[in-house]
Amino acid sequence: MTLQQMRYAVTIAQYGSMNKAADMLFVSQPSLTSAIRSMEEELGIKIFKRSKRGVTITNDGAEFLEHARRICQQYEILEEKYVNSASLKRKFGVSTQHYSFAIKAFVEMVKKYDTAEYEFAIRETRTRDVINDVGTLRSEIGILYMSDFNRDVIRKLLRDNDLDFHKLIECNAYVYVYKGHPLANEEYITFDMLKDYPCLSFEQGEESFYLAEEILSENEYTHVIKATDRATLLNLMVGLNGYTLCSGIICEELNGSDYTAVPFKADKDNKNPVMEIGYIVKKNSIISNTGENYIEEIKKYLKEIKSI
Repeated sequence: MTLQQMRYAVTIAQYGSMNKAADMLFVSQPSLTSAIRSMEEELGIKIFKRSKRGVTITNDGAEFLEHARRICQQYEILEEKYVNSASLKRKFGVSTQHYSFAIKAFVEMVKKYDTAEYEFAIRETRTRDVINDVGTLRSEIGILYMSDFNRDVIRKLLRDNDLDFHKLIECNAYVYVYKGHPLANEEYITFDMLKDYPCLSFEQGEESFYLAEEILSENEYTHVIKATDRATLLNLMVGLNGYTLCSGIICEELNGSDYTAVPFKADKDNKNPVMEIGYIVKKNSIISNTGENYIEEIKKYLKEIKSI
């Protein structure tokens, strides 16, 4: 088995087609098919099922491809660090919960590079997808948070996917609202003050209870509206006087200046928990230069926010 064969398999899985993968790899389709069959025979497994509609990944193939992606990515990172091959189209991806600061840091990082030489990707997505993306090396880095409520569940998911969590910042809960909201100018906001307004949250699918992005998600809310993207959630804040509970780290440059974060005040039934926001990466992996630059941009931005 060679690195080239592993790259072939990863590319086929990416495009779901032998013909498309052959075009992208600049090899003939018969040569590609022969290389994959030879590797399957050597490994004693079937990686792909072939049909007229294309190829599908077998269970054995899915496990193999997870390892193959990791090896190929690590090799590319080594090339970037030590070989600096000009012909290599480098890839870098981030998957994140819906944090504007993560996007801001990504923007500043990309500005340092020639985008003609890189294939960049930023994915604002559900908590489970953040973990899966980094676990399968679709993204090199993931951004998410933990609290006393979800820590055990998140840590188990990280262990299952062979991931490490690195803390970036700790912060208390804030109530994020439109500046035209009746509570926008309050010194603080309690749960009792919010009872007549809809709570907005990002949809997480069937496992939303422990994977919610919003702090204090375990509480019961009278009015709840779910959204799948940040722009829709902001629109609901304006149109319905909705609110969401967040870290208070708001990037006006990206979200605009029409919103504000008001401190959440705890009461006897509702404590103000600590949000521990951090980044996740594969265990024992080499972080690329691009990844290191991205993490530095996040730390720089968070440091500036903290000093204000």
